Amino acid sequence: MLGPIAWRTPPLGYGPWERVTSLLTEGLVRRGVDVTLFATGDSVTAAELESVAPHGYASDPTMDGRVWEALHVAHALERSREFDVVHNQLDWLPLAFSAHWGTPMVTTIHGFSGAAILPAYVASTSAFVSISEADRSAALSYLATIHHGVDAAELPLVTEPDDYLVSFGRIHPDKGTAAAIEIARRAGRRLLICGLVQDTAYFRDEVAPHVDGERVVMLGDVGPEARARILGHAAALLHPIDFDEPFGLSVVESMFCGTPVVAYRRGSMPEVVDEGVTGSVVASIDEALASLPAVESLNRIGVRERALARFGVDRMVDDYLRVYRTIVGI
Repeated sequence: MLGPIAWRTPPLGYGPWERVTSLLTEGLVRRGVDVTLFATGDSVTAAELESVAPHGYASDPTMDGRVWEALHVAHALERSREFDVVHNQLDWLPLAFSAHWGTPMVTTIHGFSGAAILPAYVASTSAFVSISEADRSAALSYLATIHHGVDAAELPLVTEPDDYLVSFGRIHPDKGTAAAIEIARRAGRRLLICGLVQDTAYFRDEVAPHVDGERVVMLGDVGPEARARILGHAAALLHPIDFDEPFGLSVVESMFCGTPVVAYRRGSMPEVVDEGVTGSVVASIDEALASLPAVESLNRIGVRERALARFGVDRMVDDYLRVYRTIVGI
């Protein structure tokens, strides 16, 4: 398992790629699969751990991510003939060396940062898995679409929530934090904002002026326990994204807690949110406001049950085991 190294696996806070890599790795180990995880040295896993980078480069300004990712990939490449399959969770860089891997590769495409990286995918011999039907490129062929899975044990059901709304994700125009603030303001509701600041100018100009510690509360990047508590006790998750999101892990995590979702109709959201069951998909602030009463009245047990059926970690493991068997021909 060739994991990302921006953060440790699993991450202490932000790090969706690392989180999914961890959930899959540990799920495979529980099934008796012999897995070697290539990740940061401080990662925690039941698999065999191999590392070059001592910790995630995103938290250390002295580390150049390009250098450490190159060293990380080179280390896995050197050992690749020891394995039946290499599962690449690391984006385009390993694909540039497709001809040199000593064993078949499958790449989970967590999203494209832009069209400029497509040549590395097109030229690769790797098999590809998309994380949603919405996030497929016409330039590529795919072996499967596998939605991310979530560990239900990490996200307990809350049937009696508080009355606040929550916005959960990196603070960036793509994630629509300012729109979430406006929705909550017009609804007369308290909003908790969780996430690391990825765009400082956007935070300074569009978010920070509204943060007063009472009606709008900024909690920053939170860890797994706080994530479960904050998502679980929210009346609803606001997800007014302004980009075509490949999946939306926090949306599914919210559902696992029983908390319904109001999301904008972009990217994978119509694919992930079951209208009238786990939330509502809308196109504007006005539509979000209009949908809130019905969304908050959804049966929270039903929200969780649908999420369990669609996005459980065991289902994700089953899906990837089928992909591995296809690749190795068994």
